[in-house]
Amino acid sequence: MTTGVTKWAGRTREYDLVKEFVVALVVVSVLTVALAAVFSSPDEKQITISTWSRGAPNDFVLTAATELDGTSGTATYGAPYNHTPDAAQKIGPVSLQHIAGVTHPIDTVADFVVGPLTGVPADAALAAALAQWQGAAAGQQQKWASGYDDALSKATDNDPAQVKSGDYGPVPVMLTRLLTMAQSGGLDGALLAQKQFFATDYTKPLLFIADGSYLEDRARAQHLGGDQWGMMNETGNYPGQAWLWLYTFWYQVKPFSTSGNADALVWGLMALLSLALVLVPFIPGVRSIPRWVPIHRLIWRDYYRGIRT
Repeated sequence: MTTGVTKWAGRTREYDLVKEFVVALVVVSVLTVALAAVFSSPDEKQITISTWSRGAPNDFVLTAATELDGTSGTATYGAPYNHTPDAAQKIGPVSLQHIAGVTHPIDTVADFVVGPLTGVPADAALAAALAQWQGAAAGQQQKWASGYDDALSKATDNDPAQVKSGDYGPVPVMLTRLLTMAQSGGLDGALLAQKQFFATDYTKPLLFIADGSYLEDRARAQHLGGDQWGMMNETGNYPGQAWLWLYTFWYQVKPFSTSGNADALVWGLMALLSLALVLVPFIPGVRSIPRWVPIHRLIWRDYYRGIRT
């Protein structure tokens, strides 16, 4: 019985598949390393509390003052960090932040200022200041902290040395020591070591840094601001995640660009657009667009030309 298969009678030569694979692997590896060295994303050094406090000490002290009197961004953020009323962004009557509640509680006074300072050894002046602070009523603590925060905000360049004299209690001593601790790198370690074995949760240091203006100034200098399409950029104005253009686009137009509720509104809009994309095959009219605008026939013209013939 014949199978209709004709045995190859032409020339043959040996082919080393393993050799071909090795050569291809080496070439691709060399090209990858070379191109990564020339065109890779910029590797910016991380911003720590130590670099912040040394690079912008006045901003650090002013931010620490807002943490102490409870007016910082973190202190007034609401869930998941605290129970600040009316702080959450909403979609209509629904507050997405409050659905899960406070899952990562942060007390800016205790976590960012008083707690770390209690670990500083052999400092009699600091120990006396902390004792005075902890022995005072909550109303008195707030009066000291708010008074110093207000005076520091009005001082030239927010310089603690330019603050007008007043009744600030132990606050100036506490914040001076906190600045020293931050510049030495001790505050970074103290915020990472709180109530956990592994120092892998950077939430507290990052929130503390973000409450100041230093991080935002650095981000804007690298074209990463919200009104600079920063979500889809990389440092140094390098093109980054281009597929995020649709998401970050909405932050550039009203009412999103001027709304304090922008994050929730954009999230809700993108959820609706994503749902609409999933339901395209089921939406009358929309699903018929390919028949009305037959671009696919131009792309697959060879196929459709064969059908016609």
